[in-house]
Amino acid sequence: MPGQNRSTIPGSERAPLKGSTLVGPTDPQQLVEVSVILKRRKELHLRDLGGRHLSHDEFAATYGADPASVELVRTFAAEHNLTLVEHGGQVARRTVKLQGTVANLEKAFGATLNDYESPKGRYRGRTGSLTLPTELSGVVQAVMGLDNRGVAKPHLRFRGMKGASDAAAQSVSYTPVQIAELYSFPTGVNGAGQTIGIIELGGGYEPADITNYFQSIGLTPPTVTSVLVDGGTNSPTNANSADGEVLLDIEVSGGVAPGANIVVYFTANTEQGFQDALTTAIHDTTNNPSAISISWGAPEDQWTSQFLTSFDEAAQGAAALGVTITVAAGDNGSSDGDTDGGNHVDFPASSPHVLACGGTSLQSSKGVITSETVWNDGSDGGATGGGYSSTFPQPSYQSSITGQSQRGVPDVSGDADPETGYNILVDGEQIVVGGTSAVAPLWAGLIALMNQQLGTRLGYVNPALYALAEPDNGFNDITQGNNGAFSAGPGWDPCTGLGSPIGTTLATLLASSAAQAG
Repeated sequence: MPGQNRSTIPGSERAPLKGSTLVGPTDPQQLVEVSVILKRRKELHLRDLGGRHLSHDEFAATYGADPASVELVRTFAAEHNLTLVEHGGQVARRTVKLQGTVANLEKAFGATLNDYESPKGRYRGRTGSLTLPTELSGVVQAVMGLDNRGVAKPHLRFRGMKGASDAAAQSVSYTPVQIAELYSFPTGVNGAGQTIGIIELGGGYEPADITNYFQSIGLTPPTVTSVLVDGGTNSPTNANSADGEVLLDIEVSGGVAPGANIVVYFTANTEQGFQDALTTAIHDTTNNPSAISISWGAPEDQWTSQFLTSFDEAAQGAAALGVTITVAAGDNGSSDGDTDGGNHVDFPASSPHVLACGGTSLQSSKGVITSETVWNDGSDGGATGGGYSSTFPQPSYQSSITGQSQRGVPDVSGDADPETGYNILVDGEQIVVGGTSAVAPLWAGLIALMNQQLGTRLGYVNPALYALAEPDNGFNDITQGNNGAFSAGPGWDPCTGLGSPIGTTLATLLASSAAQAG
């Protein structure tokens, strides 16, 4: 394959992290594994499917990578002294893994790799764009893994981070079972026959914690399995680490759908790891998750454009397969923690093909909700993410949101205030946790319950949810509070979306709409 004519990979531009210090060139003999994301053999338009869910084989044959594209990359690898790492699902996942020395990878992709020190830790980085031989420009969408900087944060908040002086007077905590009762989750079902996938970019769990926790709330512990992606490990340390995220996700989703199997996909906290874990989960024909929960993210402007596109396309593929993806909307209000003074939404919550989950503060008495407002504990305590994407245009299901041309976040919400948070067990410690991290697994559990009750997969549920007629649309409409720049109000708003769930009503309405569609 001639190497003199090269083309830039669109959206592959990189700049050093803020505050980074150049250490020096990366060891040229260091072995690195990269993920080459291939373009679809045919463009996917969900509307063309008419709500039909594809089988994994049908999806791979129609919307996966062209096997000829895989062979082109194989030839390219051989010519640049790179090894093609064989793995399952290359066509369905549209992912080819290549391994080689830094020196050979630099030549192959037109990059210069250096080591940097940053406030977020040491990383291997690059600047500028990547290039490929022109012959590959029509088949390669993205290349990830040359740069291994940490990207995402878990969206959880431990109780005690709040700065408000009256916090103690309003503090309450719930088990997931109590939350499910307050939100009228369907009864008579437990998620049996469903699998909930959870994406984790760090942390780990001890099986004893899971056994002890579920026994303490009167439930049989669910079956929990780990899948390791791109060097990810199940490595528990202490309760103040990412272990809190991992156990929160397992205990909340399992607490509301204890009959569901839970599969945790551990991966590296890099763009490559995040992308590979998602596609691994979506195309996992062994465990076959029907819902995937993601509680990690970062502001849209902190990701490469190639990653935003590739990750969203993967989520679109999940929709075609009938897999619902629930994603935390962020815990830093309308700025999403960005210090440039502007408003930002969190990705992957801003993908139009996921169910973005915002946060509320939930008060109750005798098993009944007495107050539910936007979660906002101030700059020190956190607030629900929400706003409008700067990357993705307004999807058709949000066309009733007037005055906007961009994707609005979130879609739905649930209890996230650590002062009205969740009782969980992490590394032997009983703690109370909140954050929109709790809302994504809560909704994943609800999806599992409704899937079981309806006898079908809801899959890409966003269009159906927005089509439900107000006011009896299965949601508690949150009309009080703000997340900084945006305020709640009647109907959808960029703080709590459509609202928090009234589970039994939602299940009935969605069953009716599914029957009409069928």
